[in-house]
Amino acid sequence: MRARRVGWAGHGDLAASIALVFPLMLAYGVAAAITMQIHVADLPSRALWWACDRQRQRYLVAYAVIALGFLAWLRRHRRAEALRLAVVAPVVGEAAVYAFTLATVVWAVVARLPGLGADAVVGALGAGVHEELLFRLVGVAGGAALGRRLGLSPRAALIAAVAVSSLGFAAAHHLDAPWEARAFVFRTAAGVGFALVFWHRSLAHAVYAHVLYDLWIAAAGA
Repeated sequence: MRARRVGWAGHGDLAASIALVFPLMLAYGVAAAITMQIHVADLPSRALWWACDRQRQRYLVAYAVIALGFLAWLRRHRRAEALRLAVVAPVVGEAAVYAFTLATVVWAVVARLPGLGADAVVGALGAGVHEELLFRLVGVAGGAALGRRLGLSPRAALIAAVAVSSLGFAAAHHLDAPWEARAFVFRTAAGVGFALVFWHRSLAHAVYAHVLYDLWIAAAGA
């Protein structure tokens, strides 16, 4: 069997991943408008909220326009197949395996140390989308591409991008929370895990694994 080609964003089909992830992003955006809880990493929704003059109706109309644009993109690029149950179910099922395995391993290795509450490990459900876009798509894929441009070998560039993005992922959670070494190590380890899922599977796998991971950790700490 011919080996799968590795692109700038890893082994996965980025366009198919976007098709799979975008409905989750839209659902989160609408929920954020209703609850007024926009995740710290959700820079697009924050920018859109300010562009709409912080008016909920304008914000929801903007999301409706974005949704219509997404449907037009699906039709134009013939990506509607990515939303079929036969495609979505295996991706989410595989992501669930990664999420539960990662949560169990990281929890067993790090989080059982005293002083770490589960509610300090993860953010809101929407973090799964926006943190993966920021730290994995931009941080890992973009960082690896930048490293290669700077003269690093592909492997060295990828390792550096995974390390930097994972440390950034962990550090970002302390922008609105007290510093805690155990939590930082936990989140760095989780960041490495998500980076590997992203690179070797796809963005969609990483996003759904992150969402399910957040739910798993939240349930374990409940």
